[in-house]
Amino acid sequence: MEMKIIFFLLSFTIFELSSAQLRVGFYSSSCPRAESIVKQVVQQRFRTDRSITAALLRMHFHDCFVRGCDASILIDSTKSKSSEKDAGPNLTVRGFELIDEAKRNLEAACPSSVSCADIITLATRDAVALAGGPAYNVPTGRRDGQVSDSSEVNLPGPSLSISDAAQFFTAKGLTLNDMVVLLGAHTVGVAHCGFFRDRLSDFQGRGKPDPTMDPALAARLLRICGTQSRPLNRDPTVFLDQNTSFIVDKQFYNQIKSRKGIMQIDQELALDKLSAPLVSRLAANDALFQQSFANAMIKMGRVEVLVGKAGEIRKNCRVFNPTKPKGRTG
Repeated sequence: MEMKIIFFLLSFTIFELSSAQLRVGFYSSSCPRAESIVKQVVQQRFRTDRSITAALLRMHFHDCFVRGCDASILIDSTKSKSSEKDAGPNLTVRGFELIDEAKRNLEAACPSSVSCADIITLATRDAVALAGGPAYNVPTGRRDGQVSDSSEVNLPGPSLSISDAAQFFTAKGLTLNDMVVLLGAHTVGVAHCGFFRDRLSDFQGRGKPDPTMDPALAARLLRICGTQSRPLNRDPTVFLDQNTSFIVDKQFYNQIKSRKGIMQIDQELALDKLSAPLVSRLAANDALFQQSFANAMIKMGRVEVLVGKAGEIRKNCRVFNPTKPKGRTG
């Protein structure tokens, strides 16, 4: 037990030291226009596709929860190696072309200076602000990872209990409160019926809908999605926030308090005694949500980051830099 405690403390210390090397304005000398270049690309995309906010939030989360915030999710698979991008939970992650465009523009302005990991973090921050969420400064200085393996992708599923889901977050140095706030990202975005169809007609094999879901909502979703035994031929999507579907605000919490959560884990947030008190506070106070969301996003962006000389700065976010040949010795 003593050795486990020492190992945990050592790991936490390393995490604190590495994340402390991030700083706001990291590129002020090496690439002064870095953040404005990323923002311009995000603004251009947001004008025609407001759903990009949800896409980038999901990409950022899925990246940081596997090997830390190192842009390993951006790597393309090869014939011999399946990358994170092709793991089951990541098959519907999108927005990669936006990151590519930002990277091309940054390489033209400041070659080999700005990491793909920082591009994800900055682009997500900018998209959140454009969608009515908080405008906040994020520290930068991340480096890009050199490993991407689909077998390492293990993310919290939509049917987990609050306590089980919290274990995923605490393993990354995040608290239960952080989890409640970060799941507030479901204020934007959609879910495929396959992720919640079991709640609509035969929940846990009982032949009835999930009793924690508003009956009118369950009936409406059943018409859209079909049943587990007779799903529709396609896998439609529905908005996670039924009210302000493209706006980053506190309405998601009001929705789950009214038993209108789409995903089971979302609804559990409002029912579980561990999370319900914070849900109520967030639902009642948009300023609290905005500040809490900004803080939680900044904190998540520090998870297991690579800094200093660790990792690399990719020239192309989809592939690792070529390995430099070792010089002769002797």
